[in-house]
Amino acid sequence: MKAFDCLTTEESDMDKPITSIPSMESLLRRRDLPGNCRLEVENPLMEFIISEASAMKRASTLILNTFEELEAPIIAHLGSFFDKVYTIGPLHALLKTRNKDSSQSVSSYGSLRKEDSSCMEWLNSQPLKSVIYVSFGSVIELSRDQLIEFWHGLVNSRKPFLWVVTPDLVEGNGELGQISEELEQGTKEKGYMVSWAPQEEVLAHPSVGGFLTHSGWNSTLESIFEGVPMICWPQVADQQVNGRCVSKLWRVGFDMKDTCDRFIIEKMVRDLMEDKREEIIRSTNETARMARGSVKENGSSHCNLERLIEDLRLMSLTN
Repeated sequence: MKAFDCLTTEESDMDKPITSIPSMESLLRRRDLPGNCRLEVENPLMEFIISEASAMKRASTLILNTFEELEAPIIAHLGSFFDKVYTIGPLHALLKTRNKDSSQSVSSYGSLRKEDSSCMEWLNSQPLKSVIYVSFGSVIELSRDQLIEFWHGLVNSRKPFLWVVTPDLVEGNGELGQISEELEQGTKEKGYMVSWAPQEEVLAHPSVGGFLTHSGWNSTLESIFEGVPMICWPQVADQQVNGRCVSKLWRVGFDMKDTCDRFIIEKMVRDLMEDKREEIIRSTNETARMARGSVKENGSSHCNLERLIEDLRLMSLTN
């Protein structure tokens, strides 16, 4: 899926606050809404989205991959529309808790591609909390110019980086062509690139100190759980809202949406890893503590899953 182009100067009113979303009245701006919200109401796609959202009201129950302590006001508001709301996330961590005796790596259950675990050896050679991990997931595509901007920003930051560069990351599977000597040399000195990484293991590694992400929900929860602060570059669907929550609601990272400039990228990486790290590391650690507590025995998500299983069992017996 092609990434959105940066906003133009004619769209400068995108910073206007959105005050009509319950529990998020003072948080979101126009630019923080999903891209489809920028369409006209008469647009067929927009009409379909409104229709599907309205149909949700026919359900009596919601099952959500989140945890109560992270989104309490929103979950409480949803409870006024649905008879039952089960928050059972972070799912990947809850799975680990319930499968303690499993020899299979949890990340291998849902991996979309073949993982290159050689990066773990490289991480072992890096100093504590020194590496910025970079991954835009399995869907987002970058233009060649965007990729070059990110590459320059990472190299110029002089911070070690582990970058997931999938074969189809450049839109149209385009060729990069000749790469400057600066990028090649900088990557040899500071960087390591793989086509796919065991992300949960990477984020849990002691040398990883930051995550440059597309703000997909799975990636966001995995980073929160491991206490790794984020730089958010959201592009589609819920990613725009996720990035805003990371930076302004939970304060576990910085939001870089609607820009792709090597100087900004370099500054953001330096801010996250060094200059402004103290601003967010306390809330990052506290949010990680709550996430881990939620999946432990008697934690909110652990109990909600047990409740869900019991309710399904009783429903089956009734039917």
